[in-house]
Formats: sequence, C-alpha cells, structure tokens
Amino acid sequence: MKPYIIGVDLGGTNIKAGIFDEDYKVIKALSIPTEASAGSSHVLHRIRAAVDLLTEGSDVTMDSIKGMGIGIPGLLDPVEGLSIFSPNFPDWNHVHIINEMKDYYDFPVFIDNDVRVNLYGEWLHGAGRGYNNIVLITLGTGLGSGIVNDGKVLYGTSYSAGEIGHMNMFRNGRPCKCGSSGCLGRYVSALGMINTIKEKLNEGRTSIIQDWVNREHANINALMVSEAYDLGDSLAIEVMHETASLLGFGLANVVNMLNPEVIIVGGGMAAAGDRLLNTVRETVDQHALKLSGSKCRIVQAELGSLAGTIGAASYAYRRMLG
Repeated sequence: MKPYIIGVDLGGTNIKAGIFDEDYKVIKALSIPTEASAGSSHVLHRIRAAVDLLTEGSDVTMDSIKGMGIGIPGLLDPVEGLSIFSPNFPDWNHVHIINEMKDYYDFPVFIDNDVRVNLYGEWLHGAGRGYNNIVLITLGTGLGSGIVNDGKVLYGTSYSAGEIGHMNMFRNGRPCKCGSSGCLGRYVSALGMINTIKEKLNEGRTSIIQDWVNREHANINALMVSEAYDLGDSLAIEVMHETASLLGFGLANVVNMLNPEVIIVGGGMAAAGDRLLNTVRETVDQHALKLSGSKCRIVQAELGSLAGTIGAASYAYRRMLG
C-alpha cells in the first residue's frame, strides 16, 4: 500500500487541501469555503470535510494516509498543537487543533504557522531548493515571513521568529493591529499599497484607476495598480516604486541581519513581478552591506497557491521522521 500525506492550508476565506504521494506528486487537490464566521468548531469541521472530499472517489484510503500537516494563520505552539490566536477567525482563542483531531484520525496531525508551511514548500520544492539560508516573505493582506538559517527553520522562544512585517519603519506611521505603528507590512503589503494610492487620490491626485471604479475608491485592488502601471499611469508607477523602495529598505535590514542566500517573494503581490522587484533589488543593492548584498538573490516564489498545501505535507513528514 502506497503511503500518502495530506497538506492543508487554512485561510480566512478558503481551505486548500491536497493529498501527496511519497514523491510529493499531487494526487488530488481542492479548495472549499472556510466559513470562518461560524466559529472554531465549525472551521475544524470544514477541515475534516475537506479531508473527506479528498479521499472520496479516489484510490486513497484512510488507512494509507500516514499523516497530515495544517498551516494556520496567527500565533501558535506547534509542539503542543495549540493555535493561540488567529486574527482572521472569530471565536478562535487557544484552540487545541491536535486534540480536536485525535477522535477522527488514526494518523498523526501537525500544525504550524501558515507562512512557515509556505516556507517549507518553497524551500523543499520551489524557489528555495538547494539553499540553506532563506527568507520567504508573503505579501497579501499583510506581510508574513519565515526564515531558514544554516538549514534549519527558525522558530524562536515563542515560535514567532521572523516577524519582518512588524519592523518599525516610521516612528509615527500608520497604526497596526499589533499595537504599534509604522510597521513595514502596513505599507508594502497589497493592502498597504492600496491604502497608499487611496491617500494620494484623496489628496487630489488623478489616475485612470478612478475611471475603472467609478471613483469608488473602496473598490480599488492591487491588480489594478499593476494594470495601470503597464498603461503608463503616472500615479500607479509612483505608488509601485514607492512601495518597492520601502520594501527594499526593509529587506536591506534583513540582508544585513540574516545574510541570506535568497529572499523569496510570494503572496498575491508577487504577481506584480519585476514591476515591484526591480526597484526592490536596486534599493537593496544600494543600501545593504556590500558583501551580504552581493551574495543574496531576490526572486519570485514558484509554487503559487500550491506552496501552502505541499509545504504543510512536507512539514508533517519531517515531524513524523522526528
């Protein structure tokens, strides 16, 4: 009987799940709504429903599944199997995922932070293959990050190492949910870039994006900024360069501190590609220590939406091996 591993990427909107064989070939993958507003018990039920759908109508039996990994947003204790707090989920405090799953599965279940399972995915199967010193950042609603140092994933005392998104860039900047202000993630994430262009439009600047949304600025999204950039819209170009430059300053600090071989940029904002990354690279080149900067590549993530599920499966397998 061939062994299989399940990887689950828990998001505030959707649960992505996949079954992988021992070579990490995708046997079946799916995405279902999370229904987060219904509370923690319901979300755990939805994870189990995703597992049921994965095995339904396939040759994979529950007996052949050797383990499951789950990537969960927020603060957690991966050793205890406890999700302490997740900002995108109501009624979600100190949810003991592993205990909740024991009554349903004979195979072991492991949890880790969602960005770290993306890191495992890109490190072992994507843009980080062959490297021992890696920083992954994900640019979406916020800025998430994970670190591999000398071939080991960094966790820290409270399993929260690598919060690059909360690096303070402005003493009195935009307020952040962490309780501080001026955090890097409040400016360089997709939401941060959208807020930047909205601020400039509210100051009286103009952009073709206004016509696309009938001047309803609440409907602006990050993809529109890239599309307007390609059409030569001066404000979109300015905002993209401003966002990229600030990200570059933040990553110059990261290069100086961690001396990585590669920085991988993932998440929805990574779709901007070289529109964003060329300025990031130029800024890092100008402001990082020369020796460290010369040894570090900045690249786009390779796995896309698969990173979380294949990373969760890979993480589970590594935990099973001890």
